[in-house]
Amino acid sequence: MGVNAGAIRRRQAVKRRILCLLLAATAMPALAEPGPDDPTRIERWNDLRHMILNDRPVGDGKGIVELDAPVRALDAALVPLTIHLPGEPIKALWLVIDDNPAPLAATFQFGPAADTNEIRTRVRVDDYSLIHAVAERQDGSLVVATTFVKASGGCSAPASGDPEEALARMGQMRLKAANDGPKGVEQVQLLISHPNFNGMQMDPVSRLYTPAHYVQAIEVRRGADLVFDAAADISLSEDPSITFGLRPEGEGAIDVDVRDSTQAHFRQHFDLPKLTD
Repeated sequence: MGVNAGAIRRRQAVKRRILCLLLAATAMPALAEPGPDDPTRIERWNDLRHMILNDRPVGDGKGIVELDAPVRALDAALVPLTIHLPGEPIKALWLVIDDNPAPLAATFQFGPAADTNEIRTRVRVDDYSLIHAVAERQDGSLVVATTFVKASGGCSAPASGDPEEALARMGQMRLKAANDGPKGVEQVQLLISHPNFNGMQMDPVSRLYTPAHYVQAIEVRRGADLVFDAAADISLSEDPSITFGLRPEGEGAIDVDVRDSTQAHFRQHFDLPKLTD
């Protein structure tokens, strides 16, 4: 078992292309904060869609994918996202926070052990931004749901606790039932202890930036079957949390394999009984 190295290389190529876009944008004069329907936001999404999805057509996700997020975030470093996918099982999911320094927050590839009815996670939002959830259907077509979040400073916000303590518990994991999931779907929450330093946080004492050190890949299996394989980036919050569904007819233990940007590996085995509706 191991995380997908090819997916990491593809993500790094996308990041290089996005960086070029960001550098071009910073050369433009500052303007008043545009609203969600501003043409500049639409143009930016079109540029990101071109780079991330290689110009694949993206249709309206109404009835297939819904994206819930707070209109105004209470904490820009811990913005909850819930992606509802009630219509059908999906193959993959992209989360894009358009105005973040690293817009592609995470990519999920789902396997036969996954129930994709609902996915939840927490992200950093650096500025007022459109957020897109793009779902790949079983036939390979793409559909999107969009929301607008008012938040600022989430990427440069300091860690919520003692950084040394965070490093000491790094790699510890918990898996627990999420009882408020959709009826008939077994929902579990994976919690990963990791500071997820993104390279933009300043140490208040030294006034130096903390080097980037973040979760980069997560693979979850139930027995021999894949639940999901996720490629992540600096936009995930510290102590990443992912709530996901398991097919109720499945059985077997859960194995989690996590790799971070220093190539450190963390693995954990969770014994679970057979799950039922």
